[in-house]
Amino acid sequence: MEIISFQNISKRFKLPHEKKNTLKEYLFFVAKSKSYEELWALRQIDFSVKKGEFISFIGANGSGKSTLLKLISKVYLPTAGKIRVGGTIAPFLELGVGFQYDLSVKDNVYLYGATLGLSRDKINGIFDTIVDFARLGKYIDQKVKNLSTGMEVRLAFSIAAHADADILLVDEVLAVGDQIFQQKCFDLFARFKKEGKTIIFVSHDLGIVEKFSDKVGWINNGGLEIMDQPEKVIRIYAKAL
Repeated sequence: MEIISFQNISKRFKLPHEKKNTLKEYLFFVAKSKSYEELWALRQIDFSVKKGEFISFIGANGSGKSTLLKLISKVYLPTAGKIRVGGTIAPFLELGVGFQYDLSVKDNVYLYGATLGLSRDKINGIFDTIVDFARLGKYIDQKVKNLSTGMEVRLAFSIAAHADADILLVDEVLAVGDQIFQQKCFDLFARFKKEGKTIIFVSHDLGIVEKFSDKVGWINNGGLEIMDQPEKVIRIYAKAL
């Protein structure tokens, strides 16, 4: 059963040429004709994901991978085409999104959990699991702004991963994690695959991509070059590089 479908999806951004630093400059800019540069982050993307699949996307920085994840999670709307998503989503897309840095780790677990649609009772039930996975038991009363980047990543990913959603979106979470955290993520990926959860993963680590993925898509300059078995796509991608 398909849980995600992209049908001829394109995403365009308009980048204004003028830089406005003052109110006067802004009003002048509004009054005259606007000059934009069009950036097509994605062009005519077609693919589908079945329930329970682990799908990875690879490609150079700026190729459109993160934009694709934000379209799935409805952070962005497509410029053209149709997206269908048939399940709940837990996104881990950008570090710090959903956090209030002057609040404690404990407060942010409840705050971030609420943005993922979790009730307070649900968070109460998984609070210890979230904190233990993130290895932040000693820091629950610390403000998030005092955490290291790695600790912040562990906290955000742990909340998203334990939200019990149908689809988990993961954008390069392992890049700044330590070895213990990475192994925990690997174990979690393996468990989710057994439980039939769907994972969409973006990474530059081709070893991890090949190990866990059912299929891999190569995004190149906004286009989907190929989506196929991991070994085949990685071989073609490596040769192109």
